[in-house]
Amino acid sequence: MSDKKPLIILAAGGTGGHVFPAESLAEQLLARGYRLALFTDKRGAKYSGVLGQLETQHISAGSVAGRGLFGKIRSALSLGLGVFQAKRLLAKMEPCVVVGFGGYPSVPTMIAASLGGYATVIHEQNAVLGRANRLLAGKVKRICTSFATVDHIGSENEGKVIFTGNPVRQAILDKRQTPYQEKTDDDNIRIFVLGGSQGAQVFSDILPDAIDELSPMDKAHLSITQQCRKELLPQTKEAYATKSIQPVYLEIFFEDVPKMLANCHLLIARAGASTCAEVTTIGRPSILVPYPHATDDHQTRNAQNLETAGACKLIAQDKLTSEYLGKELKSLLDNPQILTQMADAAYNAGQPDAATRLADAVEDLIKVKE
Repeated sequence: MSDKKPLIILAAGGTGGHVFPAESLAEQLLARGYRLALFTDKRGAKYSGVLGQLETQHISAGSVAGRGLFGKIRSALSLGLGVFQAKRLLAKMEPCVVVGFGGYPSVPTMIAASLGGYATVIHEQNAVLGRANRLLAGKVKRICTSFATVDHIGSENEGKVIFTGNPVRQAILDKRQTPYQEKTDDDNIRIFVLGGSQGAQVFSDILPDAIDELSPMDKAHLSITQQCRKELLPQTKEAYATKSIQPVYLEIFFEDVPKMLANCHLLIARAGASTCAEVTTIGRPSILVPYPHATDDHQTRNAQNLETAGACKLIAQDKLTSEYLGKELKSLLDNPQILTQMADAAYNAGQPDAATRLADAVEDLIKVKE
């Protein structure tokens, strides 16, 4: 008999929203003694951290929904090649479980694993089942979710669902015990604005004017830390300076988001899966403006979950005017107890043990198979 520890394959790629949970799960499974390998597309060569240290196989992958006839044909060919590659590798490596994290780079591996009869798990980060995971849902053994309710699961798949939460980075977990600092009369309200590559422009356009809607006394008690696109940095800085709003700290990229998130009184951000998981893990109130062009409008559903829990204010982008946002900010500044209540609600909505629960779900599938 072989004395090798069981092998688990992770299929992940694409954006950080897919990669962060995979990395968190990898840390858990390695600590439990399992061997791991990563199946990804060519971008996997850039991964650092735990994933960058794993044996990595690059699998051909095409978008689930190619654009135009040529795009669809090319995607189908790439997908077919990827399934063939993954099937051969799986037969050679003989994993006990294959875990997919959504995004088109995971699709060929998960199809090959399902066809080969391997134990399979997918993890969905958003409150709407992504198109890649939707394609796979009927084929896999388990569906782990980040939200208690997820759209497009399908009644036929409900028996496979396990609510685990969305794993976050250890640096975020380390800040969970940082108490929310209620505002005192001498404090500034610290507002942290995270834009991301597609979200920064609307905040740069709206926020300076929205804050200018406030009274001079309210403006004097604000401290703004904001992420900006590089090309918008000069004009955003000028917009704040013209309205005599200070202190304002503008950066293209923040090295220590966990620290800044823990230190803020209010987050203003998009409603991506990672943002929702991080703001609830630490427990901070937020104003969330979902990216309106997100696939299947999944960011709105993410934010609605937090809003239902009392953890955030949801503002649709088509309603995001300087006047509207200014009124929302004034209401929160005039009633700081609301911020504290939202912080408590966010904390209670957090799933700090998500990585453990996801690892348990994977491990339980191994036991069922045995």
